Amino acid sequence: MSIPISIEYILLGASLLLLVSIVSSKISVRLGIPALLLFLAIGMLAGSEGIGGIYFDDPWLAQFLGVIALVFILFAGGLDTHWADLRPVLSQGLALATVGVLISGVLVGWFATVVLGFTLQEGLLLGVIVSSTDAAAVFAVLRAKGINLKSGLGPLVELESGSNDPMAVFLTVSLTEILSHSQLTGDGHGDIGALGSSMLALVPEFVLEMALGAVLGYLLGRGIVMLINRIRLDYEGLYPVLTVSLMLLVYAGTASVHGNGFLAVYVAGLVVGNSDFVHKRSLTRFHDGFAWLMQLVMFLTLGLLVFPSRLVPIIGPGVLIALFLMLVARPASIFVSLFFTRLGLREKAFIGWVGLRGAVPIILATFPLLAGVSRADTIFNLVFFIVLFSVLLQGTTLGQAARWLKVETLTPASTAAYSYPSEFVPALSSESKVSQIVVPRGSSAKGKSIMDLRLPRGALVVLVTRGENNIVPNGATVIAEGDKLVVLADEDAGADVARLVGNNISTRAHR
Repeated sequence: MSIPISIEYILLGASLLLLVSIVSSKISVRLGIPALLLFLAIGMLAGSEGIGGIYFDDPWLAQFLGVIALVFILFAGGLDTHWADLRPVLSQGLALATVGVLISGVLVGWFATVVLGFTLQEGLLLGVIVSSTDAAAVFAVLRAKGINLKSGLGPLVELESGSNDPMAVFLTVSLTEILSHSQLTGDGHGDIGALGSSMLALVPEFVLEMALGAVLGYLLGRGIVMLINRIRLDYEGLYPVLTVSLMLLVYAGTASVHGNGFLAVYVAGLVVGNSDFVHKRSLTRFHDGFAWLMQLVMFLTLGLLVFPSRLVPIIGPGVLIALFLMLVARPASIFVSLFFTRLGLREKAFIGWVGLRGAVPIILATFPLLAGVSRADTIFNLVFFIVLFSVLLQGTTLGQAARWLKVETLTPASTAAYSYPSEFVPALSSESKVSQIVVPRGSSAKGKSIMDLRLPRGALVVLVTRGENNIVPNGATVIAEGDKLVVLADEDAGADVARLVGNNISTRAHR
């Protein structure tokens, strides 16, 4: 009879694992090693074959936690992405996220049939699982090394890494279903013709799923912005709860109508992040912090799930497949996908090397495990080993590769975008003046929040005086008749604010 573990011990173990992982991130920055590698290693050390002795062998729970974590990570990634940076590289990024994933998956699948004796279906399943890249791992290394990529390269890598997960998920789920069906019926197992017919039949489904994901993500993203700005909650602490519930609704609602929920969440985050809404800074920081928590939980869980002793027998073929992926399949997919672009040889070579694998392939490897397909255990262990090998080799040489290929700028790290504090407001002009605007009786601004006023770019309401009370405003602050608005803006923007409120202004130079 097993003795149940008390809640206190579970919480103690979880808190210690999280604390050790957070502290280890400092080590990863100094060594230039992606933090996810250390998180996975901590999970493995805490597992049943490590010093922690925690037995965990539940692929369903690992997959569930992984999917939830991906939703948070993709939404936070969209929130932190500027559309102006992505627009010039949109077609290139989408080509890498679709055609590039397919080419890489097919090449690795073929190589797996040669090296491991897999059937074509099993090889392709392994190939598509390891076809997606990890943006968080890439930029963690670049920031740790103080490397700033040339204009366009950074946004392109970010867009590809953020948008290629839906393609990999779709192909993995589809191939898992095809393989499960062929095993049950015994029809077409390993037959190229039958596999080709099955894959062609998926094309309309793929187009519909991606289209639904993109459209619903955009529409629901607009709806999120509208609701946040209009709901006017009495408690500020409820706004993060609201955005989390809406984010989960986007994923679940889209997936329930057979759209791609991951794509919808990323697009919704992109729409929300490039819009104005109340408490934007605090909500963005909240989702960024929660995305880190989800990454920690996901990596630790996946580290616990693997048994290191099972990795030993596949080290040889694992190294061969990982090297083929990094040196042949990934570069080939890049050069084919970007063949008609103006990017030079050095830029394409760097994008090929920057394709670090992360937690997504490990999560996808749980799908065949749960479906009970043949060699699912081997596929899972191979994927885990390939991820570790990729992060260890590519992650530690990424900075050197950027310098060798001369794709980094000469911009000092201190002036990089990442160095700005989170509260920095760069839109204000050096010619800004402090203006006082009185809200007259009958003003159209009465009853509207500051966010609803649609202030011109470069204008900021820094204080609202109402009677004898001074109010430090935020986007949700509602304007009343007789309010005195202290506005920081240049002359033109100040005049525009005055017209919005319906009164003249008095100004003095801002010093």
